[in-house]
Order: sequence, then C-alpha cells, then structure tokens
Amino acid sequence: VVIDWSKYCDRLESVDPDARTCVVQPGIVLDELNRRLAPTGLRFGPEPATHANCTIGGMIGNNSCGATAQAYGKVVDNIARLEVQLYDGTRFWCGETGDEEYAEIERHGDLQASLYRQLRALRDTYADEIRARFPDIPRRVSGYNLDSLLPEHGFDVAGLLIGSESTLVTVLRAELELVPVVRERTLVVLGFPDIETAADAVPTILPYEPIALEGIDSRLLRDERIKHLNPKARAELPDGNAFLLVQFGGETLQDADEHAHRMLDGLHESEHDPAVAFLDDPSHEQELWQVREAGLGATAHVPGRPDTFEGWEDSAVPPERLGDYLRRLRGLYDEFGYLSETGPSLYGHFGHGCVHTRIPFDLYSADGVAAYRRFMERAADLVVEFGGSFSGEHGDGQSRGELLPRMFGDRLVTAFEQVKAVFDPLDRMNPGKVVAPYRLDENLRLGGDWAPYDPRDLHFRFPHDGGSFAEAANRCVGVGKCRQHTTEGGAVMCPSYQVTHEEEHSTRGRARLLFEMLDGHGDSTLRDGWRSEAVRDALDLCLACKGCKKDCPADVDMATYKAEFLSHHYEGRWWRRPRAHLSMGWLPAVAQVVGRTRLGPVVNAVTHTPPLSRAAVAIAGVENREVPLFAGETLQQWFARHEPYGDGARGSVLLWPDTFTNHFHPHIGQAAVTLMEHAGWRVVLPEEPLCCGLTWISTGQLATAERVLGRTVRSLAEHVRAGGLVVGLEPSCTAVFRSDAPELFPGDRDVRRLRDQTVTLAELLTEHSPGYEPPHVPERSAKALAQVHCHQHAVLDWQADRKLLHRAGVDAEQLDSGCCGLAGNFGFEPGHLEVSEACAERVLLPRLRDEPPETVVLADGFSCRTQIHELDSGGHEAVHLAELLASALPGAPGSAYGVAPGARPTTPSRRARALALAGTGLAGLAAAATAVRFVWKKR
Repeated sequence: VVIDWSKYCDRLESVDPDARTCVVQPGIVLDELNRRLAPTGLRFGPEPATHANCTIGGMIGNNSCGATAQAYGKVVDNIARLEVQLYDGTRFWCGETGDEEYAEIERHGDLQASLYRQLRALRDTYADEIRARFPDIPRRVSGYNLDSLLPEHGFDVAGLLIGSESTLVTVLRAELELVPVVRERTLVVLGFPDIETAADAVPTILPYEPIALEGIDSRLLRDERIKHLNPKARAELPDGNAFLLVQFGGETLQDADEHAHRMLDGLHESEHDPAVAFLDDPSHEQELWQVREAGLGATAHVPGRPDTFEGWEDSAVPPERLGDYLRRLRGLYDEFGYLSETGPSLYGHFGHGCVHTRIPFDLYSADGVAAYRRFMERAADLVVEFGGSFSGEHGDGQSRGELLPRMFGDRLVTAFEQVKAVFDPLDRMNPGKVVAPYRLDENLRLGGDWAPYDPRDLHFRFPHDGGSFAEAANRCVGVGKCRQHTTEGGAVMCPSYQVTHEEEHSTRGRARLLFEMLDGHGDSTLRDGWRSEAVRDALDLCLACKGCKKDCPADVDMATYKAEFLSHHYEGRWWRRPRAHLSMGWLPAVAQVVGRTRLGPVVNAVTHTPPLSRAAVAIAGVENREVPLFAGETLQQWFARHEPYGDGARGSVLLWPDTFTNHFHPHIGQAAVTLMEHAGWRVVLPEEPLCCGLTWISTGQLATAERVLGRTVRSLAEHVRAGGLVVGLEPSCTAVFRSDAPELFPGDRDVRRLRDQTVTLAELLTEHSPGYEPPHVPERSAKALAQVHCHQHAVLDWQADRKLLHRAGVDAEQLDSGCCGLAGNFGFEPGHLEVSEACAERVLLPRLRDEPPETVVLADGFSCRTQIHELDSGGHEAVHLAELLASALPGAPGSAYGVAPGARPTTPSRRARALALAGTGLAGLAAAATAVRFVWKKR
C-alpha cells in the first residue's frame, strides 16, 4: 500500500510567528508551504531542487537537504515534533524528551512508554559505538539517526524517525521550526580548470559563511547544452570547466555584497585564483540556480549517450577532503570503464561535501549487473575511507542498505535491527529497506533478465530512443516535476495532475504504467499489452498538451506515447473507438466538404438550434458544448480573389491554411496575408485542400494521419525544395510540421526540409525580414495578456512573439496559466468537461475576470480562443497576433482588436435557426413518407 498524502492532507494547520514554528500535514508541498508562510516573513529552511513538487512528508522520510541546508541544516535539524502512527494504529507526538516528560510517559504505562523504555536502553547500550562510528560530517543521512537519542541531543525520538524512509512509522503531522526569509542575496560564480580544483577551494570559502555553496562541472553544462536547457544562464558563467555557485545573504544588498567581497579577497590571498562572475540581480541569480537544479534531468537520457543511472548519486564526505575524494572517485569510474570525455558529471552540494552523479552502469546484462555490484562495493569502501556517508541526502533504501555494515559495523547494524523491532515488530512498514535489506542487485527495474515487449510495428519512429517504444517508455526517472501544483515560471506540465492531484494522471504515473505494460519480468502487473484498459484509462485524461516534451527533465513526450498507444489499442476494431475520436478526428474532412459546398451557414444554423444541436452532439458523441461556427467563405476561397499588395521584394512565402484558420477563423489568415504583404513578402497558398493530420494524430488514428500528412508533404515539396518558407498561424498545426512529422517520417528529406523551413508569423517577421518594423499599435491596445498555446510552449517557443510585440509597442504579459483546458478534441470528448473547465479555472479565467473588457487578450491557438469565448464571463474575445498587428496598419478597418465588422462567423439569426428546424422537420417528414410508401408498395 502506497499512501499519497498530497491530495487531501496538505494543510498548514497553524503558525506561531513568535515561536517561529508551524504545524503541517505531510502532504503539503514545500513551495506551497513557503507561499502560505510568506506574510509572516518566515519559511522552512531546507529546500531540495524539487521544491516545487516535494512534500514535507517526503522530506521527513528522506531527511532532505538541498542547497539551503548549507545555512539551515538537514530536515532533522528543523523539526520540533512529529505526530506519528505505528502499524497497529497507536498514535502519539514525539520530539526531544526531557526527564520530566519521559517520567510522564512512563507513568501512563502504555505502548508508547514501552517503546521509549526500549529506546533508552538501546541508546545506553550503543552510545559509545554511536559516538565513535557515526561520521561527523554535515550530510550523514545513511542509517537510522541513533545519534538523536544521545543525551546531548535531548533523547529526540522525532529525530530518530526522520530519514527512516517509512520503515518505522507513518507521519501524520509535523511541527516545523522556521527561519526568517533572507531579504537580499548575492550570488558569486567562481570558475576553475576542473571540478576537483573547485572542490579544493571549498574549505577556503566555508569560513565566510555562505548560505549556499554548490558545484557543477563542464560535463553537466554539456548535457544541458545538448538538451537546450538554460542557454541564457549558461552564457553568464565565467571562464572555466567547473564552477562553484556561492550565495550570501543579508538584511540589505550591501550586507550580502560585503560578505561576497570578503570571500573574494580571501580567495585571492590563497592559492586559488578563480574566474569570477558577480550577480546581485534576483532574476539572473534564479536563472543560474536553474542550471544547478536541472542536474538530474540534464544527465538522464542524453541523446547519443549510454543511459545513466542512480545508485551512487549522493555520497558525502568531509568538505575539506572533497577534492581528493572526487579524484579517487573519478579513478574508480575509469577503472570500471564508466569514465569518458562526456561523463559521468560530478556536481552537488559541495559546501557540505555531497556529490551528485549518474553513472552509465550496464544494467541490461548479467555481466553489467555484476560490474555494478563490484563498483558499489568499492565505492562504499572508498567513502568509508574518507569518513563519509553513502547517502548525503536521498537515503539508502534498497540500493545501499546492504552496504551499511561497511559504514557502521555489525554492532550498529544490529542496533538498527532492534530499532526496527521496537517500532515495527511484524516488519510491515516498507520491508526490505535499511534493515534486512534486499540485495542491491535484486529487484532491479531492468537487470540481465529484462526482456520487454518491444514492438517495432510503430507509426512514430522514436528516433531519440533507437526506434524503441520500450526505451521511450523507460525515459521517466521519477523526478516528479510533473506533480507541480502550479504553472509559475511559464511551465505547462501536467494539467491533468494539476486539477486531479492523482499520480495516475501525472506524466510520471502514465510513464510507469506504460513501462509496466511493456515490462518483460515475470511478475509484471499488466499483461494485456496494447489492449490494456488500465493504460487506456490513465491516458484518457492526458490532454496531449505536449507540456512534458518541454518541461520534463527526461524529455518524456506523453502526447506522442498516447497517440501511439491509441493507434494500437483500437487497431483492427475501429468500432470500439469513442465516437468522439471519429467525429473530431475526421473534422478536417468534414470541414472541407462544408467549405467546398459553402454550406457553413446552414451547418451553423443546425448546430446552434437547440433541438438539432443536441441531436448533433449526441450523434457525434461529444460533450454538449457550443459548437464552433463555420465561416461562410474559407481563407483559400478569399485568397483566390485577393489582389496582392506591394511588390513582394522579399520573395515568396507560403501561408499554411490549417483547418481551423481556413474554415473557422479565415479573418486571421486574411490579417496575416495583409501583414506579410506590407512587410514585403509575396504570399502564396496551396490551391488544393490539404491538412497536417493533427486531429488524426491526437485521436491516435495514425495510419490515416500518415496518409494525410504524406500527401501534404508531396504537395509542398516543390516549394520547400526551392528553399521557400512555410508560415503557420495555428500553433498546434505548425508544431506538427516541426515535431510530429519528423518523428513519423524521420528519413524523409522533404519532411526535414519542411521542419527546418516552417516558421511562425513572429519568426518570419523578426528573423527572416531584416529591417522590418511592425506597425505601432494604438495606445488603447498597448497592453495585452497572452495565453500561449501549449504546443507553442513545447515546440515553437514564444520569444519571437515577445520581441515582435515589444517592437510594435505592446507590453505583453505572458500568463502563467498553463493549458487552457480545451486542448483540441480533449475538451469535447465525453467525461472531460469537468477537467477541461477546471484547467481554465486554475489561473486563466480568474485572471480574465479581473481584467476590464477592453483588455486585449492574445491567443494564437484556436482551442484557447474557443475556450475563452465559451467560458470567460468577462466578455473578452481573444485575438491572434496577426489580428492585433494588422489592426495597426494604416487604414485598417475594425476595432483595436483588428477585427473588421462581420469578419468573424456570427451566431445564426433566429430566422435562420427557425428555417433550419423547419427544414429538418420537413426532411424528416419526407423521409418518413418515403419509408411508408416503400413499405406500402411491398405489400
């Protein structure tokens, strides 16, 4: 049984600012706790790199630390009391226990009293051994905290339980000790020739009392460069191949700067002479910290490199011996064949002597697993030689539990076993960890016997995973960034988790189920492969937003995995597909028929006449939502009679007439044509009806998507072979050309050309139109809120839009709202309406309600505009970038939004709806009469 406290038990129950304490439930996320504490000027001190998604309960279980532990210590140093529950249901509060309190507990004579008596006896038995064998270092996290029971530590039972990894008790509440928020910070980045030399400088820096002291090496930076992580921050690093990030705090910026300068003066007087970058701008500091915090994700699944794994990822030694330890550790890597020019990277909390790394163990073969065991044993002996700890942050679990006798000796391991027997005599709490542990090479997720089902009849080719869906499904390394409760900082991942708070509906949860589905071990829990209903149900609430493609540190792309799975799940049994897959997936084909026949107004009248609209959505199998309106004339039809403006001196550019722009919002295409022509381009459009295949991809109808997309590529081949650019207006369709198409056809040269030559409107005007100055928008439109489409965030980026808007005089605020919730077909599929609306209600809709109706809302995505139109009670009509800028051209008609009167499809009139109802009734009567006549003739 795994208990996830984060959904329901996440309260901050009380705060005592004077005592600097608070009481919390275990499921509260660290960042959320500190947000709630902000008005008091206090915060919880330890802050792991996963602060946006780690819970206090998890931090207590691991005795977490993070960079700020340099100033505040481990979790064990910041807990006053715990309320805990034993396996039999016994509950009590515990903490430091003075003689009087101990006597009071003894007087009750209950299970707690018995437990305390046994612990005191155990302490007295092993006190000398504890003092002698426990490493005296800042980051000793391995083993149970028997030292907390010593008299000099106040017989702190809570301290004993912290870091016990759920092997002893369940934590119900925690009283935390808080620290004042540091008002001002200064960050100094020091560059060194190598990471060992950087580590040698740590003892010189420590006397100046930094509040954080982190180390990173060039291999980590190389991995981040390959993964396109933090480019701006990496450019701000000083010269060097290894770096120390040294942070100082103070009441004022001057105080923090003075600390930093004293440290620099001390370094210059020593044998160390690093390159220096001095930052006291909070935004730049945060960017550089992201370089360090990205370490785990950056070093996992690096393209073109062997897979790397944890196992020896957080060893710790005395800081003054760190440089020599790193030299010996690197020598051990070399001895086992793990060392190369590209890795392993060494980084971590150098001020506390704690080192993070991921090692390219071969965990796929029996020989590789045997080498892994030998390395772990040698590394354990090395860290003991240096007086260190196997774990300086994450705990031992199974991967190092077997090695504990090497660090503590047999007697103290016996003491651990006795502690376990005191709290959990039946061995029901997380068995096989710390005490009587499984072997470190037992129960491996992979292992020499791993033989997953690895289908090769795939549609997506998974080029970054060697064409293997099994490898793709194994990308997740469990960081849990997909469990963030907020989208602050512009992140999107993972909207379904953000509204459900269920692990199953996180990217990590879905990845785990896909791995289990393909797992080749005999005890696999999912045995029905592509037909698995458990996997289908977990993927059902995936919005296919592609947020994880950008935000996941391991580059998991769940939208692609979902499409591939659905394609196989329904293969050969299309009748089992939800009707919404067919109606929404084939929407482009329906739209082309409606456009050719110019029946848009008739269809609109039918879909917006209540009795008929209800019948239409029932037949289509979609939610009872407002159906988007077809335009009376498509963009291609308008363009056929359009008289070009200007001489087209910049050359020819093809505007891609995606289904949504062409058939529903052609006014946006018209605005884009006008804008590009004013910029000096000669605009062309394909004459025949084409489609990128997006709706078939998102519904998992990949065979059809490949045919549709292949036809489009052939049609555009002549243009792209001549070097012509393709401009996309709809982000999701543009992203197909830039991302999905190359993954469906990785070897096709024309697809690669299309990928490389497809640009957004903003990219065309900022990167391919030298000297172009956009029209300056009127003052009433100079401030805008931007709802950036998820696929633009994940695949295309929004920086070109930001630059273009700035040059046009627009102060555009990018909302930290994540996915709008409609997500193409998702919001129309049965059972999704509640989640769809909840996504919008997180940030987007409340923010729009607070804005006056005249506020300009930018949303290039058709889904985003549709969701805002339907759900925003503030009366905002979101507009496309092309509309806003075209509205500022000389003589442009329409409002500040750039929408000419009558340009948008309008709701059918009462007369049109009445005619539609009457016409449908007459058609029904005619059909009935025909049937009666047919039956009568047969008599």
